[in-house]
Amino acid sequence: MAVTKVYGQGAAAVQALRGVDLSIATGEMVAVMGPSGSGKSTVMNILGCLDAPTSGTYRFRGMDVGAMSRDERALLRRHALGFVFQGFNLLSRTSALENVELPLIYRRVHSSERRARALAALAAVGLRDWAQHTPAELSGGQQQRVAIARALVTEPAVVLADEPTGNLDSARGHEIMALLRSLNRARGITLVMITHEPEMAAYAGRVVHVLDGLVERDAATGGPSDAEQ
Repeated sequence: MAVTKVYGQGAAAVQALRGVDLSIATGEMVAVMGPSGSGKSTVMNILGCLDAPTSGTYRFRGMDVGAMSRDERALLRRHALGFVFQGFNLLSRTSALENVELPLIYRRVHSSERRARALAALAAVGLRDWAQHTPAELSGGQQQRVAIARALVTEPAVVLADEPTGNLDSARGHEIMALLRSLNRARGITLVMITHEPEMAAYAGRVVHVLDGLVERDAATGGPSDAEQ
């Protein structure tokens, strides 16, 4: 059943999603595009278990997310999902290593294992030698790599990225997209991202265009040009 989402009640009600029917397979890399107010952020919030549909059903690995309590959704997020944000969301006074360790602290992982896993995640994004640097000592592209390492450190089934290149110049944006695509292919991580940039969306295998709370178009991409690979 197609998903709807309504915020507010009565005359103040806003129908953010009017009937979205979307299926994402394990291991896919999908870009969600649309103008401001189109409903793409609501789609991402529901996929990320940050919100529940007003009607319709969202199933994550067969589980009905809409039937879960807020605490159950929080557990699902903690154990199965990783998030990457436009603004990096790093703690400014702590090192890259400590930023990446943070999700493992919430899981009560022992300090020695936590450090080993965080260093491995930083190595996966090419920043093993920058582990002791604070965000202020890193470029924007490096900060986003730390944020990606933080999303990866829990070994999530799905990574959700909200405008991951929005605060970066074009060259750094292509670097981040190439990294995300390589992680998607090498690790089989399902990756869903919001972007307003067609050249970044081209890195995904599929682009979903959302307009006025509906899926306007859903199509495979041709991939980035050779110059961008």
